[in-house]
Amino acid sequence: MSEPVVYQPEHFINRELSWLEFNARVLEEAQDPSNPLLERVKFLSIFSSNLDEFFMVRVAGLREQAFGGVAPQDVAADGFDALLQLQRIWQRTRELVEQQYRCWNKAILPALAEQQILLLKEADFDKAQRKIVDEFFRQRAFPILTPMAIDPSHPSPRFHNRGLYLAALLQRTSGLGPAELFAVVQLPQVLPRFIDVGGPHENKLVLLEDIIACKLSELFGGYESAHHATFRLTRDMDVDMLEQESDDMLRTIESRLRDRQHSEAVRLEVHKEMSRDLLETLIGEEQLQENFFVEGEKYSEVYRVDGMLDMTALNELARLPGKDALRDAPFTPRQPLGMRRGDNLFAEIADRDVLLHHPFDSFDPVVDFIQSAAEDPHVLAIKQTLYRTSGDSPIVKSLIQAAENGKHVTALVELKARFDEANNISWSRQMERAGVHVVYGFMDLKTHCKLAMVVRQEGAKVRRYCHLGTGNYNPSTARLYTDTALFTSNKLVADDCTALFNFLTGYSQGHEWKKLVIAPTDLHRRTIELIDEQAARAREGKNARIFAKLNSLVDGETIEALYQASQAGVPIDLVIRGICCLRPGLAGISDNIRVRSIVDRFLEHSRIMVFGDAGKEHVYFSSADWMPRNFERRVEVMFPIEAPELKRRVCEEIIPTYLRDNSRARVLMPDGAYVRAAAWHDEPEHRAQRELLAASSGVPIPKLATPPASVTEPDVAGKAKNAGQKSKQGA
Repeated sequence: MSEPVVYQPEHFINRELSWLEFNARVLEEAQDPSNPLLERVKFLSIFSSNLDEFFMVRVAGLREQAFGGVAPQDVAADGFDALLQLQRIWQRTRELVEQQYRCWNKAILPALAEQQILLLKEADFDKAQRKIVDEFFRQRAFPILTPMAIDPSHPSPRFHNRGLYLAALLQRTSGLGPAELFAVVQLPQVLPRFIDVGGPHENKLVLLEDIIACKLSELFGGYESAHHATFRLTRDMDVDMLEQESDDMLRTIESRLRDRQHSEAVRLEVHKEMSRDLLETLIGEEQLQENFFVEGEKYSEVYRVDGMLDMTALNELARLPGKDALRDAPFTPRQPLGMRRGDNLFAEIADRDVLLHHPFDSFDPVVDFIQSAAEDPHVLAIKQTLYRTSGDSPIVKSLIQAAENGKHVTALVELKARFDEANNISWSRQMERAGVHVVYGFMDLKTHCKLAMVVRQEGAKVRRYCHLGTGNYNPSTARLYTDTALFTSNKLVADDCTALFNFLTGYSQGHEWKKLVIAPTDLHRRTIELIDEQAARAREGKNARIFAKLNSLVDGETIEALYQASQAGVPIDLVIRGICCLRPGLAGISDNIRVRSIVDRFLEHSRIMVFGDAGKEHVYFSSADWMPRNFERRVEVMFPIEAPELKRRVCEEIIPTYLRDNSRARVLMPDGAYVRAAAWHDEPEHRAQRELLAASSGVPIPKLATPPASVTEPDVAGKAKNAGQKSKQGA
């Protein structure tokens, strides 16, 4: 019997660098000229937004470990310490940001100009445009702006996280005050970033900071600007919400949100032309690292950029009215049979399980499910978890209506949903005032599962209807994210849902789970058990297979189980949108594992797992990724799809469509690099999301057999072979 493989750090990809490669794939969509122009602009905005959150959370945590002596929460299997990770992050981020601005300056701006969408500077203004700028400044901007001088009698203000500022060195021309002055102006978020100075049917735009810059002498009377430049700080926003017990979680969270405004800076972005004097002033104020060396390699927390700061604002430009031809074509989601408005949803669910695949299937049945329950006189109770939802959520309104109609309504609200805490606090108070029984979950666990249960009196019996999903109860994001969900009235599932709600609201335990697999108690163990079962089948010469579609794959034990299954001969296909710490294609370790990532119009958010070969497969959906935090520090649910027709839809339609994508899929190589998927033989282009959209309109998905692994993407397989077992450090 051969010796078991001892896994080494080089068998794993660094989590943070893998995430950066995911964001690189987002940037590629902005760089891709085959995408509509304003969709490319949108992807530039998403790239920036993603990077902001990465620095606020992940980089902030590494910084605390490197410079503050804080122990890591999860020990990385790749062997990188915090300081080395920070250096590699800076190096790769700098490359990506340079690509982002090259794309904006060299590709997007000229393409916008071709479409008569022009971004003007002060030197470009004609008389009419200068008049519009003058009126905008005096009537809208000037009353809001606060000029802030910085000297011994005016200490530096606390610059807000992600706030955009204009810094200036001013020289006195008249009146009182020092001969030279360092001053800043914050650009108010209540004003648009792009101001239209064109006439009717024109799109001639000016950036807000450019208007303020040319009016500094009016804002600081008696001074004129000798030099000015924009800057932006990113701060540590992952303030620990769980560091102490509290009798009132609501007040604890509100207190932590206030603390966030006083957290340390982790990144400084400045325009490339900022003077050294201004830059050194900001670096000193915020105690940032510049020209710091790690193992002989430079590390810096300062990023000089060639263009407008805060490209998250490009989302405003992407929504420019009257430019539908420059966007993806609109679509109408499918209304599943029996789940249309006016149908008896409860009768339909009582008759059969219903699978939804958003956004290809409409989210309306989910909203109608809660709305119908609120209005139905036979409904006795509604119980629901809420992690993230829209500010004007029809689901929250329905829960309030149900409570006002005298039904027993319980809402488990996760206050610790990162960056949505304030929103969740707001509508939680609204529900409480209406009589909804609001529960805030646990101090030491996030409630991340997505489920709703309606209890209905039907004659002498009480029937329970359940909705379980992979995504949030948010109608807005349900049109932007791909997610899967199940409606069922299965008694065993309902028993498990009841027990889970009892655990969430009252710590009730001891239930023997029949259908649901729950984290943090069983999900990790059961996931590895399902993988090991397939490995055992392969060793016995039986058919075996593993498929998993996830947002992230990080957990070391799960990766090692997949490696062992690969060595046993199990063919493993993984569709991992974001972070993947597993290295596929390593000789003798992961030869039978293929990993791909799909970044396209919709954010791939569904989590689908299949264990077993055709006819004997176990199919699951889950709220959880395969990450330590999901297995150990969250309440999650993995639930089975058992109806034969639903399993066929998953295994014969949805999964093959994703595996066949040779347009927007990237294949992960052993060295951590991603390459575009390629067609096999003379196969035409396949784009999974486009084919799924077409199917939702009644166009059948092509019934092409998925080719065997040996001939799938032959050029990719060749690159994998040439990469060999030795892998580069990082991603």
